[in-house]
Amino acid sequence: MTDVVVVGGGVAGLVAARDLAKGGAHVVLVEGSGVLGGMVRRHTVAGLDLDMAADSFATRNDAAGRLAIELGLGNDVTTPDPRGAWLMTRDGRTSPIPQTGLLGIPGSPMAADVLAVVGQTAALRAQMDSLLPSLVGSKATSLGAMVRKRMGEQVLDDLVVPIVAGVHSTHPDHLDPDRVAPGLRAALLREGSLARAVLALRARATAGSAVQGLRGGIVRLVDELVADMETYRVDVRLHARATAIEQHAVEVVTADGEAERLPAEHVLASTPDPARSAAASRTGIELVTLVVDQPELDAAPRGTGMLVHPDAEGVQAKALTHATVKWPWLAEAAGGRHVLRLSYATGRGADGDGEPVGASLPVDPADAVGTRATRDATALLGVPVVPEAVVGAARVRWNGPDTTPAGLTEGVVGIGEASTGRGLAGIVAASRSAAGRILDS
Repeated sequence: MTDVVVVGGGVAGLVAARDLAKGGAHVVLVEGSGVLGGMVRRHTVAGLDLDMAADSFATRNDAAGRLAIELGLGNDVTTPDPRGAWLMTRDGRTSPIPQTGLLGIPGSPMAADVLAVVGQTAALRAQMDSLLPSLVGSKATSLGAMVRKRMGEQVLDDLVVPIVAGVHSTHPDHLDPDRVAPGLRAALLREGSLARAVLALRARATAGSAVQGLRGGIVRLVDELVADMETYRVDVRLHARATAIEQHAVEVVTADGEAERLPAEHVLASTPDPARSAAASRTGIELVTLVVDQPELDAAPRGTGMLVHPDAEGVQAKALTHATVKWPWLAEAAGGRHVLRLSYATGRGADGDGEPVGASLPVDPADAVGTRATRDATALLGVPVVPEAVVGAARVRWNGPDTTPAGLTEGVVGIGEASTGRGLAGIVAASRSAAGRILDS
């Protein structure tokens, strides 16, 4: 019997396995695919090494930044360009994202940048939040319901929906506020209004940017974590697909079809138990990356990018990141070219049509995917992005957020997206906490 079996080789599993092994535990890490890192990977487009998914981590806690320091990457932690991003409303209006918000919830409903997006009538309705009893909306089961009750439908639709859709790939009506905005419910009850709760949470957050990144890409975290698997002698088993996850054992099927039972004192899982949970009902996400040689984009017409209302007419992309504006280190590496990242909701799981999940595929600027991307980039940036200017393009598909309960048996420790939700900051914090509890015991 080993000390700990960790199921899943994404960031959650890697972080937990590293901490456990560093603390003296014998750890077996099983991963169903042949690649470690989960959604945190790199691909090369037009000679540039780029992140295939997340390119930043939230600073609402210091977990990811502290991990970067421990991995020797502290000097490469960097903040994005301060110009910030814009948003597009349902009716196609574009404005900079208000500065005092949290997931689009305004901390100052009558501020000029909020009025520019929602108008005076909706802003006055949102301001009524300060007059409502604190109990109104405090028991809401979704973020959307909380905002709707406190600030009205239009603030929800014009501000919260496009920002949440871009960040969490779903509607705020489908998000638990306690998972995506920890402490917001308690702050609402304490402060007496949702706006004041937002301001209070922002005041408690780490000073500086709400997100940070790494020179060279977030994927460098995975590079160092994978190296530590060897340093701390973690027994990594790729192509080992878990078929059942129990409190003291994991059953896997290896690449050659052999079944194996791995007994352990403790089991951590970053995936649902395939023997106990229903098949995940997921949307799909497609990320299209364009590298373009177009000097007109030097002016950064929409700052670091755009978040788009899911029902905005004439645009299919749900978000665009102008990566070479957002990250000065990437602008230097790109040598005057621009990197644009557009994300799309595919409506079903990434592998719904048999296409491999997480595989970087080349894109022809003249084909349907390339034409859609250049057309949307033009609409969002307000500058013509022509196919002739595209010097490299690629696309990758991922699964959307896992909203299916993990279904883990009692005694199995849940880590990762299936148990704690998306976001590197939260995943790293939860994984390290779980590993710490095991080591303490």
